Amino acid sequence: MKFVLSTSFSSVTHLTQLAPVADTHGWHAMSFSDHVVNPKTIDTPYPYTDDGSRRWPPFTDWPDPWVMIGALAAITTKLRFTNNIFVLPMRNPFLVAKAISTAAIISDNRVTAAIGVGWSGDEFALMDADFKTRGKRTDEMLEILRLLWSGEYVEYHGQYYQFDALEMNPAPTEYVPIWIGGISAPAMRRAARLGDGWVTDLQTSDDIIESIDRIKVWRAEYGREHLPFEIMATPSDAWDYDGYKRLEDAGVTHILTMPWPFYHGDTDEVDKKIDSVKRYADDIISQFS
Repeated sequence: MKFVLSTSFSSVTHLTQLAPVADTHGWHAMSFSDHVVNPKTIDTPYPYTDDGSRRWPPFTDWPDPWVMIGALAAITTKLRFTNNIFVLPMRNPFLVAKAISTAAIISDNRVTAAIGVGWSGDEFALMDADFKTRGKRTDEMLEILRLLWSGEYVEYHGQYYQFDALEMNPAPTEYVPIWIGGISAPAMRRAARLGDGWVTDLQTSDDIIESIDRIKVWRAEYGREHLPFEIMATPSDAWDYDGYKRLEDAGVTHILTMPWPFYHGDTDEVDKKIDSVKRYADDIISQFS
């Protein structure tokens, strides 16, 4: 089992202090959530709470994930970087491919792109992106990313994106894994069909295991059950070795967690966060080493 440090809702000024500590204390990766803007009022209910309200307060920091990854890659040596989740179809595929490939080069290939189709119609509208076609466009964008990352002349002629021969460099020198996030049936099917892994939401262990079983069936249907497949989970009811081991036995490869609530509650003090990163490594991560 590998452990991924969630940076959601943290101040950007804390991240350059947390990353080197995680890098030297057994954490496998650091992960970033994604919003470009946070509208004061929204027309699209947040889908992951019962009442549709957002999990974060106004004026929460949302750094650009790939800019942040580039900066933190320069002050770490082993730590990998990923997302929970990067909203792919809200963007231009060429700009996304350029950002991720540059981050891959800067970090010596320590990136895993974890993408989703997004939930905020309000944000899509502000980005001039079509919300209704986001799923189908995501499928095409995933194909385009792989083509562009080859570093060779490529062309594409799909329903939503078309271009003649071109090349994009620098290209990653190693394969960039792409995980797919989301708990809807289409999202999990997309992970089974096109992804190198799946990312859960904040869910119970039972829900996570049930979803893994469904994805296994779909991967077999698509003839992809023989390929490597990773799962980054955020369980709402597992906090110790036994709980994590149960998930590992079910196929979970990574636990995404924020350790400071276990030791210091809902703190925004960076010293307490650093202490938590170290203590969690000693208390939990060391048991899986």
